[in-house]
Amino acid sequence: MKCYVAALMHRIPAVLALVVLAAFHATNALAQTGAYPTRPIRFIVPFGAGGVSDAAARVIGHRLTERLGQQVIVENRPGAGGTIGAEVAARAKPDGYTLLMGSSTELALNPNLYRKLAYDTTRDFTPVALVGYAPLIMVVHPSLPVRTPKEFEKLAKSRPGELNYASTGNGSTVHVATEMFKRAAGIDMVHVPATTTALTSLLSGHTQLMISSMPTAIGQVRAGKLRALAVTSEKRFPPAPEFPTLAESGYPGVVIVIWNALVAPSGTPKDSIEKVSGAVMEILKSPDTARDFSKFGMELLPAGPDALGAYIKSELAKFARVTQQANIRLD
Repeated sequence: MKCYVAALMHRIPAVLALVVLAAFHATNALAQTGAYPTRPIRFIVPFGAGGVSDAAARVIGHRLTERLGQQVIVENRPGAGGTIGAEVAARAKPDGYTLLMGSSTELALNPNLYRKLAYDTTRDFTPVALVGYAPLIMVVHPSLPVRTPKEFEKLAKSRPGELNYASTGNGSTVHVATEMFKRAAGIDMVHVPATTTALTSLLSGHTQLMISSMPTAIGQVRAGKLRALAVTSEKRFPPAPEFPTLAESGYPGVVIVIWNALVAPSGTPKDSIEKVSGAVMEILKSPDTARDFSKFGMELLPAGPDALGAYIKSELAKFARVTQQANIRLD
């Protein structure tokens, strides 16, 4: 008996060591599978501070910080129509700590405007979550005797090549949207691109029409300085339901919106994608989030990775048709 006890006492340290080692490995494995995120997450915004993409990133980022327990840092990388920031995100390490708050501009439109881009939307990015959208709004100078898109079409056909339309630059969403309307209406207008003064040219009467971003023009419409004819979404826009759509006004093919979505560099771990996407979906259910988005003219449009991937492909195909038909290229 004494020999048995002695032998057992001799083995206890080794047994304890094995137990401790096994517990360590189990704990470490659990930490590795459930640890993300363990440090701050970076949201790259490919446009300047104060814009819609920036505002969306900050609203989502703030609430994501609360849910994930790690700070979300918004980093603005503007330039070249969003392509600079998109390239930075595409080349980032695919570890779940860099995401792009992308938009329809750099993810769907630009690939159809530039023959050579430093990134490929479908190859270099993994969908995370569709966040929200905003239609464009067709506005005219109040001196024009028109109150509907059809009345504008009639006026333009009576004065072919005499009316001017403003845009925020060649290849901009505003430019593409107006070309879509021109083709659908069968009218001839003169394009006046002006990156920073487009709305000013309309307010002054130098141009007669602009299919503008909603946040840019809605204040002038409310103040009576511009007249709104229609919006470009498929259905009426909930924050401004009084405005008909171009589709219901007789132009069913003219549907174009500006949307924002989170994407990650290709190769980002699936569990990280799922964790962020799930958290964002919960955030987008909140009435507070909807209220905050409405302040900068956006409506929530929540969708997970699979739905977002399909949506991006459909948008790429749509812009391919439109830019080819209107012969819009930037290089």
